[in-house]
Amino acid sequence: MTQLRVVLIKPSKYGIDGSVERFRKGYMPNATLWHIASLTPKTIDNIPVEVHTIDEYVWQDLSYFQLLHQDPQVITLVALVGVQSHQLHRALDLAAYARHRGVRHCVIGGPHPMTCDTTSLQGRGVSFALAEAELIWPQILEDALAGELRPVYGAGRRWTEQLPDLVINPPSSADLTRYGAPILGLYPVRGCPYKCNFCSVIKISGQQVRSPTVESTLESLRRAKRGGVKIVKFVSDNFNKFPQARELLQAMIDEDLGLKFYCQCDTQIAKDPALVELLGKARCYEMFVGVESFNRKTLKAAGKYHNHPESYAEIIRLCNNAGIRPHFSNIIGFPDDDEQEIQHHLEILKTLHPRIASFYILTPIPGTEQYDDFRAEGRITEINLDRFDGSCATWTHPRLSRERLEELLYRSYTQYYGFLLKNGGLPDDDLRFAVFSRYTAGLRRHPMAGGYDRIRVDALPDYVALRRETYDINFAPLPESLRLSVEDEALNRRADWRVVRLNTQATVN
Repeated sequence: MTQLRVVLIKPSKYGIDGSVERFRKGYMPNATLWHIASLTPKTIDNIPVEVHTIDEYVWQDLSYFQLLHQDPQVITLVALVGVQSHQLHRALDLAAYARHRGVRHCVIGGPHPMTCDTTSLQGRGVSFALAEAELIWPQILEDALAGELRPVYGAGRRWTEQLPDLVINPPSSADLTRYGAPILGLYPVRGCPYKCNFCSVIKISGQQVRSPTVESTLESLRRAKRGGVKIVKFVSDNFNKFPQARELLQAMIDEDLGLKFYCQCDTQIAKDPALVELLGKARCYEMFVGVESFNRKTLKAAGKYHNHPESYAEIIRLCNNAGIRPHFSNIIGFPDDDEQEIQHHLEILKTLHPRIASFYILTPIPGTEQYDDFRAEGRITEINLDRFDGSCATWTHPRLSRERLEELLYRSYTQYYGFLLKNGGLPDDDLRFAVFSRYTAGLRRHPMAGGYDRIRVDALPDYVALRRETYDINFAPLPESLRLSVEDEALNRRADWRVVRLNTQATVN
């Protein structure tokens, strides 16, 4: 009997030194891998389907490359999933490797192909997925079995109106050991009602807040617990905009699942102390908040009107009272920033004292409004998409050189975590992370890269000849952004703005 082998790979990226970024242990799981694995049926028309999942960031050898060789006994489909712009080259190289070794069916999906024009890379034996998996994955599987993939999938529509009640199966025990703790990423909700011009979330997930039923998320959590998972990362943006957030949290409390979890909230969480308290009772251990800047003028220029810096201290207070570790994410290098402004930001951050802080250089992410504006103005100077990861300067800043921006990024890490360590009193987990962050930044490696104890297995020179042969490029061209279809625009217009106006009383003042 014919068998379909589905190889799902979350590609890593090429680092500054050209090596593929890999870690002995990871701390940020890829939710897309397990989501698409759970979308894949065990059989299709009585044909068995075998699924393999590979997170390259935590894979310490090249044994999985055996799956990228065509086996005459099976039909192989290689899917590179969750591909962001800085991972595109790695995804292209893996697809080229598989094609060169006889695999006929390769498809690349994720944020980059969903939001960026890949026309110049099409027609070379690799397909591109331009929509959410729920819309197109069944067709991709059927076409692989039928013998030929289409060049693109989902060109007419990016998002589905209703998310199915998908239950996520947890990683195997072997996969869980690749992380610092047994951990699983889940999407209980998708969509963001805001319009920040630098953020790709609204281009990837849309402005309509959509979710499966609470029961399906609960069943995913139950399976996770039975499978040995100890920590869950709700990787959805703006968890506090999830209309059923309270229902889900109360159910988690009532069932006493015993799973610690992480979530992301916007700064309007400061106005909802009851929700913060409920998060703490449900065992939320960390809340990620994109504070970005303490300069209200800068925030407004970026379209982040809902951020009011005077509320940041309240977020810290609420989280600390609820037993939640506050994680403040910061962006340096906004157009109006200078070195004095960045240092001022750091000093204010020290007074607030969040237990975790991360820093990124403002990056015009392909597919976003800011990227389109910067590209039209000729500001973007970097031609290698590998560098569009928030740790490299990719455009001409009016006040700061590329070298100085990158120096300020790592200085922000060393100064802030040096401050935390000097002041003492950190819990053990925070102490370890502070030491790790300060040490890693001192080596000019981004602490939030995805793991620790970096290892070198393979590197860019191993693949460049095959890339040229397959795609006739050294670097993928900087892309045009894809426009939304009429249907997607209509879905955005139906976004429930009451979620913002009534629950957060956001203003543009």
